[in-house]
Formats: sequence, structure tokens, C-alpha cells
Amino acid sequence: MISWLNGKIILKTDKYIVLDVQGVGYKTFLSKETLLRLPVDNSDTEIFTHLFLRENKTVELYGFLSAKELAFFDLLIEVPGVGPKSALAILGEASVEDIERAIASGDDEVLTKVAGIGKKKALKILIELKEKYEGLALVMGEFPQISADVLDVLKKLGYSEKESRDALRNIPLGTDMNLEEKVKAALKILGGK
Repeated sequence: MISWLNGKIILKTDKYIVLDVQGVGYKTFLSKETLLRLPVDNSDTEIFTHLFLRENKTVELYGFLSAKELAFFDLLIEVPGVGPKSALAILGEASVEDIERAIASGDDEVLTKVAGIGKKKALKILIELKEKYEGLALVMGEFPQISADVLDVLKKLGYSEKESRDALRNIPLGTDMNLEEKVKAALKILGGK
């Protein structure tokens, strides 16, 4: 799977770029927000990517400037009824942080700005994401894998799902904490109750 590319932009349109990576051009769809943040044509650029295989065997590549955007895109396309184009459109309307706040507060306004997403579908997306990922670091603004692992460890130690999620929410944000450090911080919080 292609998960990261580094090369020169040789073509930039309003929906995608073609990135020259050692003589091979990769057509990569980007959100309008990402397109605005990219350097001018023929500049060195690195992007995180998601390779999507459609049912009709068409292969599409979607690009992001950060691993956090990619992780959020991956979460969005897991929601029933949200395909990669819709997920990209959502990320083009607001930053990941704004969408995370919308998930936490249940505010559907950010999502209803996207063409093709009405109030009903926006609420469904918010509910799906909140149910699946409440308490995970993604909702707190970090990459989710370590926090998912912390939840697993805490549950294996006998803490309930709710206790584990509450402790995880109270760990100070910091991407430099590894699994062991996060587990220790969570146990300290749980021990203080």
C-alpha cells in the first residue's frame, strides 16, 4: 500500500495534484483546504496517502499533509454512507480540530456545509464517530493507536470501559508519551479517585 510520498508537484488542479516521485506521476486527490496549503507547482512536497480500491477495480489515491488528517479520513470512511470523496469534502470544509470539537459537542453545522450532507446525515456521522471513538486520543487531537492500546491495557487490569475512558481523557495531551507512559499516567489518575 502507498502510505507516503515525497516528490515535486508537476500539476495542480482544483481537486488533485500529480506528484512526480522519481519519474512516476501519482495523481492524488486532496481536500480544497490541503490544496490551498500546498506550495506552488514544481516544489518538493511530502504527503501521507490513503490508497482506495473501488468495487469497479478503480484505484484512487487521497493525500494529506499530516498523519492526523489521514487518521481522521480513515475514521470518516468507516462510517456507513461516507465514501472517500465525502470524507475529503468534510476535511475541506473545516480543520480536524474543528470537526473534533463538533463531534464532542454534537454540533452538525460544520458537516452540513458539505454538499450532499444534510442535517440527518450530519447527525448520523457525528453519532457514529462519537460512539466509536469517544475517549480515544483522536477526539482529543492525537493519533488514536496508542490511546486504543492504553484502553485495552486498563480494561485487562480490571477497570471498566467508562473508568478507562475517563482516565484517558484526563491525561495531558502530548504526542511524545509512549504506551507505557500513558498507562502509568492513567493508573495514577485512577489511583487518585
